[in-house]
Amino acid sequence: MTEVATGLRGSVLLVDDEPGLITAYARSLTAAGFAVDTATDGKQAIGLLAGKRFDAILSDISMPELDGLDLLRAVRARDLDVPVVLMTGYASLATAVLAVEYGALRYLRKPLEMSELAAVVGQAVRLGKIARWKREAIELLGDQTKELGDRASLEVGFNRALDGLWMAYQPIVRYSERRTIAYEALLRSSEPTLPHPGAIVDAAQRLGRLADLGRAVRRHVGITVSKSPIPLVFVNLHPRDLLDDELYSLDAPLTRIAHKVVIEITERASLDELKDVQTRVASLRKLGFRIAVDDMGAGYAGLTSIAQLEPEVLKIDMGLVRDVDVNSIKQHLVAALVSLCAEMGALVVAEGIETRAERDTLLRLGCDVMQGYFFAKPDKPFPEAKF
Repeated sequence: MTEVATGLRGSVLLVDDEPGLITAYARSLTAAGFAVDTATDGKQAIGLLAGKRFDAILSDISMPELDGLDLLRAVRARDLDVPVVLMTGYASLATAVLAVEYGALRYLRKPLEMSELAAVVGQAVRLGKIARWKREAIELLGDQTKELGDRASLEVGFNRALDGLWMAYQPIVRYSERRTIAYEALLRSSEPTLPHPGAIVDAAQRLGRLADLGRAVRRHVGITVSKSPIPLVFVNLHPRDLLDDELYSLDAPLTRIAHKVVIEITERASLDELKDVQTRVASLRKLGFRIAVDDMGAGYAGLTSIAQLEPEVLKIDMGLVRDVDVNSIKQHLVAALVSLCAEMGALVVAEGIETRAERDTLLRLGCDVMQGYFFAKPDKPFPEAKF
């Protein structure tokens, strides 16, 4: 087992062949509370990686023998989670494209302001910890996949599902205040061949009709919530909904109540194939929407998706919540996520609470905002939570 480097804010490997810069950067990051190891070339950095696990790596691109891109390839062969930030004094589009292609978190031009350096490294360290937390969670929960039926039957069933679509609403509570702070809108349909939301989404994806499903859900929620006094509603979006221009229309029913909407983007699907994600998310925020990442602990999205979305809310998957009171590994993972989100200024919501013991354990771990059958089952229009 490799040694884990430690520091108040996290461990950083700094790689640069310019002695003056590496000394200045290392001194600045150490003063900011990071534990810093340094290497003057890629080969020396790889040697350090064999003995220590780092929370983030900051490397120059132009170095003799083994450059920053070669180092990035070598790092990914050893560690899929650690964020790598690349720096260069000679920025080019081709190099930037390669950096992103091989999984660099950021691509920066030197010289860097020391305040920018600390901010970038701080973000990288936080995201690196979340990535490792996610990998542990996925290993604990396991992968879950599902076969779909034949296309012709699927089309018939999907059309009927859209015709019979309705939304159930489940309270999200702040337990310390014994009050409901929001509701989550949950997809439902009367179509028996697609008996749960996952089956409907899978059908839409196979048929190429995710946009139809997303628009139907958003229209239904927008119309219903506009007529209600609830303060906030969480609405699930598939990442591909971000490509639908209707989502950004000022005339859309959901956009008219954007100030009351938190958009949940599930981690069960990847953002990697989408372009301009940050621009699109910024447009949503300008309209008044807030962003949440759903299903933390069950997803397959890469580390960069957290950086791209910069969510105000992260929701812990119910697979980690189930039996958390008797599972020390789940307790460790939940506590780590609560701590990291507090550092990021993000709200944590635990999903799927069914027992008093789960509720009490989550409270002890610092998670005060929850939803689940223990408080109320999803229903229409807006059921009251029981404490």
